[in-house]
Formats: sequence, structure tokens, C-alpha cells
Amino acid sequence: MKQIIYRLSSVFILILLFGFFGPAFLFSQNLSWEGGNELSRAEGRRILSKADELISYEDRDFSAEYTVIDVRPGEGTSRTKLTLFRRDLENTYTIIIMEPESDRGKGYLRKDDKLWLYDPVPRRFTVVNVSDRFRNTNLRNSDFTKSTLAQDFKIVDHTREKLGVYDTDVYALEAVHDDVTFPKKKIWIDQNDLVRKMEDYSLSGRHMRTTAVPNYTQIEQSYVPVRMVIQDELRGRNVDGEFKHQRTLISVEKPSFQELPDMVFTRAYIERVGD
Repeated sequence: MKQIIYRLSSVFILILLFGFFGPAFLFSQNLSWEGGNELSRAEGRRILSKADELISYEDRDFSAEYTVIDVRPGEGTSRTKLTLFRRDLENTYTIIIMEPESDRGKGYLRKDDKLWLYDPVPRRFTVVNVSDRFRNTNLRNSDFTKSTLAQDFKIVDHTREKLGVYDTDVYALEAVHDDVTFPKKKIWIDQNDLVRKMEDYSLSGRHMRTTAVPNYTQIEQSYVPVRMVIQDELRGRNVDGEFKHQRTLISVEKPSFQELPDMVFTRAYIERVGD
């Protein structure tokens, strides 16, 4: 029964995506990095800063419940439910795993560039890499932080493209320092300055993953992405003669900007919740 529910959830989100973006939302033709339409650094920072500001919350805390469904063709589906607490002003977040039951009580604590994983069975913290996959899904640990496009990248090319129902500006980005998970990106920004699609690339230009964001919810002047699909461009399996990519479906519920106690962003809090 659980497998049926997971598959239905996957199908629902994929139908949602096709309704918004059309069948090419994950598979549009790649752009080149020729730099023919490179914007000035100042203009590029303005564009990326606006996109950052809408989904970053420097002046308040953020919390929400996330459901992460990992769909692996030919292998099945797994589901993780977690609570995220985020304080962008201090570049910190706490994650508490609620499901599956076997992992209930595990937690993550990020402080700037350091990330600890707590396992309640041995009652031990271990250091993990911020750029690593989150629980072996297409999510990365770095995806839970605030958006820092303007700080990390410069725009090297610009085109326009119709993305389903959206008229979007498409920007090719290159990192301005080494402390990023992916050194090259392409982003599709709609007329409301919201990122609707993102492609991540290696330094050599290899396409690594694609993210689509069909749904945001607006709370005051901020936006929270509440539906996302991340496709791994390298991992998957041939099923019935067709290669199907591994996909991770993320849904976000109960977003809140209520102030959180400082205690939430400590190892002691994670230990207390996990025990």
C-alpha cells in the first residue's frame, strides 16, 4: 500500500509539472556558454540579488515540514519526512528526521560551512560535507540554505525562452569562487523574478542535474518554493528499453516565519529531540 501511495504522489507532481511547463520542462535544448550576451557585473548582481531576496529570509526565522520522495526506476521509491528550522541571518539550519521510523530522531545542524549529522543510536555527531547528497537523494545538503546566487555567481550569457506558461529570462552562470556545489548553472527566471528551472553543471560543462519549481506560496513579501522536482542527469536505469532518470520530489507544508528559540540551533537541541 505504501508503494502505491508513493507512486501516486510521484505521478501527481509530474502531472502538475507538465501542466505548468509542458513536456520540455526538464528536457529543453542546452544553451552554449559563448558569452555573447554577457551582462555587466553590476546588472548581473542586481538580477541575481532580486531572485535571492524573494526566497531568502535575512530578517526572520523560517520553519517548515518537508516530504522528500526519491523515485528510482526499477528499484522502487523511498520517502523521508523532516522538519527544517532555518535562520538565514546566521547562516544556520537544523533538520530533524521524522520518517521513516527507523531513522526518526536523526538530525543535522549546519553552522556556516560546518555540518554535523546526529545519530541517536550511538548518540554521536559526525561531520559531513555540505555539498554531499541528502540521504542519497538528488537533494544536496547545501540546498536547504538561503539562496546566494549573487554572491556565488556571475552571469555570462542571457537569452529568453518560453517555459510552459511562463515567459522567462535564461541566464548562464559561472561561479566566482570555489566554495560552491556546482561551478556552472543555467537558471530560468519568470517575470516575477522567481526561479522556475535550474540546471547544474560540472566545471567541464557536464550536465549533472535539473530542478523545476512549479509552485511557490507567497507569505507577505517573501516566497516559499512548495513543490520541486530534481532530476539526476547521470543516475537512472533502463526500463523496458528506455532510460529513466532518478528523480526526487519535494513538497513543503506548514511554512512559518515565527521566531524560533536560539536553542533550536544547537547540538543539545538535536540530542534532546532524538533521545
